[in-house]
This record gives sequence, C-alpha cells and structure tokens, in this order.
Amino acid sequence: MTDTADREESVVPAGTDAALLEPDATLGTYARGRIEALKTGDLGSLPIIIGIIAIAIYFQARNSQFLSAGNFVNLIAQTAPYAVIGMGVVFVLLLGEIDLSIGYVSGVGGVITALLLVPDGNQVSPAVAIAAALGAGAIIGVVQGLLFTKIGIPSFVVTLAGLLGWNGVVLLLIGDRGTVAIQDPFVNGIANDYLSSGAAWLSVEGAVLIYAALQYLAVRNRAKAGLPNLPTSLILLRIGVLAGVGAIVVAVANSALNRGLPYVFLLLIALMLILTFVTDRTRFGRHVYAVGGSIEAARRAGIRVDGVRVAVFGIAGTMAALGGIILASRLSSVDTNAGGGTILLYSIAAPVIGGTSLFGGRGTIRSALLGAVVIASIDNGLGLLNTTAGTKYIVTALVLLAAVSVDSLSRKGRVASGRA
Repeated sequence: MTDTADREESVVPAGTDAALLEPDATLGTYARGRIEALKTGDLGSLPIIIGIIAIAIYFQARNSQFLSAGNFVNLIAQTAPYAVIGMGVVFVLLLGEIDLSIGYVSGVGGVITALLLVPDGNQVSPAVAIAAALGAGAIIGVVQGLLFTKIGIPSFVVTLAGLLGWNGVVLLLIGDRGTVAIQDPFVNGIANDYLSSGAAWLSVEGAVLIYAALQYLAVRNRAKAGLPNLPTSLILLRIGVLAGVGAIVVAVANSALNRGLPYVFLLLIALMLILTFVTDRTRFGRHVYAVGGSIEAARRAGIRVDGVRVAVFGIAGTMAALGGIILASRLSSVDTNAGGGTILLYSIAAPVIGGTSLFGGRGTIRSALLGAVVIASIDNGLGLLNTTAGTKYIVTALVLLAAVSVDSLSRKGRVASGRA
C-alpha cells in the first residue's frame, strides 16, 4: 500500500510547467511543452500579460499622461489594496469556494487601526494597533471557516452573512464620529511615503536575490529527491526578466517629481514572495491545491481537509484586514463606508482576471497582483479620460466576463486533452 507521505509528495499544484516532469529538459524542450500546453488550454499568465500591454497602449494613445512617472506611482498605490486582499482570496478560490465578507472585514481592520490610534490619551503604538487589526481579521476568517467546515453552511451563505454583519460592526465602531482621521505618521506612511533612490535600488536588488535563492533551493531539493528540474537556462532567464522589470519600475518611480518608489510596493513584493513560497514550496500549499482539486482524493491521501479549509479562510481574513489598513493609510482616515464600494468586487475580480480558476485547484498568488494591475489601470485610465463611474463598472464587468470565459474554455480544453 502506498505510504501517505509518498502520496502527499506526489501532489503537483495545478498549472505546473509541462516540461517540469520531463527528465533532462532543455529550454527547447520546455518551449515545445509550453506550446503543446497552450494548444490544450493551459494558458498560464499569457492572456493577462497581453491584456496589460493592450490596456497600456490604448490609454497611452488616448492620454499621454497614463504612462508618466507620476501616474505610474499613483497606479502602484491604487493597485496595492486590491492586490493584497486578492492574495488572500486566491487561497479561497483554490478550494473552489468564495468569501463575500472580505470587503467589510477590510473595513473592520482599517477602523480598528484608526480607533486605537486616536490621540485621546489611550492610544496604543502603531505596531499594537496593526497587530490587533490583523488578529481581528484572522479570528473573523477562522470563525467563518469553522461555520463552513464544521456545521456545513455553504461558504457563500456564511460569508454573505459576514458581509452584512461586519458592515454592521463597522457602523457600530464608527458610531456618531462620522470620519476618524489617522494622525500617526507610521500608519499614514505605509501608502503615502516613498523610498529614497538608493534604498529603492537596494530593495529591488534584494528581492531579486531572494527570488534567485528560492529558485536555487527548489532546484537543490528536487535534485536530492531525484526529481527533474526546469532547464537552468529558463531559471536564469526568469531571474533576468525579474531584474529587468524591477529596474524599470525603480527607474520610472525615481524619475517622478518629488516622489519615488512607495513603501507599499515593497510590502506587495514581500507578500507575493512569502505567499508564493507557501503555496509552491510547503506541505500546506500542496494540501490546498489537493483539496481544491479533489476533496475525496485529498482525504484518502491523509490530508486534514477541515483544517486546511479553516486555515484558508483565516488567511483570507488576515489579508483582508491588511488591505483595509493600506486603504485607511492611503486615505489617512476611515468612515462609515470603510470596506464598502468596489472593494469586495475588485478584490475578488483581481485573482480571477489574473488567471485563478473559479473551479478550484488552479491559480497562483501572482494572479492577484496581475489582475489588480488590470483593474487599477482601467480605473485610472478611464479616470484620465473623464469617463463616468458607470462606464468604469461596465468595462470592468466585461473584462471579468472575458477572464472567466477564457478560464471556462481553457478548462474544457484541458478536460478534452486529459490535463485537467
């Protein structure tokens, strides 16, 4: 009988490169494998990258300010909260579930932070305020996860109740204050302060080195286990592309008048690296993909399905609270509408547009960042063209429908080819 640990190690996250499982793969072998995968519907991040390029070309043609350094920095700040909340949503979507409460959970996180920092003699340090907000988000997520797993209430119903309930909590916490200003310079600086030119270059260099180190560890671990690796040339190419993109981002941000690379950009990159490591390189990450792919198969492999589900909703709640802190920092205040508006819709749409499947078992953390870039670019670009809010919603809805359509069609292709 197959050992449980062996079965766990055999779980390969959906979307793994086709050539990864071929021994002695070369760059040419990998390229041929990717072409075959594309033909069968395994599109990866290709559609979203093409979409981002097309959006940039269109809006730059309509308004030359779109790709200006100043607007580029604005885009980073606009993207951050949706990307952060969306990273938590990725975990939920990987299970094939949904969390409709994340908007107002983010509002709870922002409001708790703001209230604990009110300068009335009882305020706490920024670290304590942020920790309390993140803890509240985690507890909310875990409670909702327990209701879903232990009682059997569908995640849609549990989190829909959460949407209503946490909206009420936001209103009760704000009370008759109306608007609560955040005066703490550290919290306000999360989304509004910028790195010096030198610090920005050092930060990006550090991120590239960390990524390279993670790639090296992955290659070494797979080699020790007797498993084939991606071609070395491909790994080096990826590191080079990351370094090139990082250099462009820093150069453009540093050229913005009286501005630079926002601190929140570093937070985004750090979160993406950490959570990508969790999903791709840890047992918990493999279990999330396994549960999303087939609950019954995961149970038979000895995976604690309920524990994985509860943990995933806890992660989603924590990331929502962090996104709410970033939103509060950007506005330097919170009010009775904290967590409302488009936050829920954009945060769920971001990973879906970025390529995470609604059917579970397929997706990456970077999909939240890529999708958030698309949403923020559309919102920003249409704003520069002075279009109405109605037009923004319609365009975003069409982009979301297009992304889901691509996901559905590619899934049919994978099923037909036996790759699902």
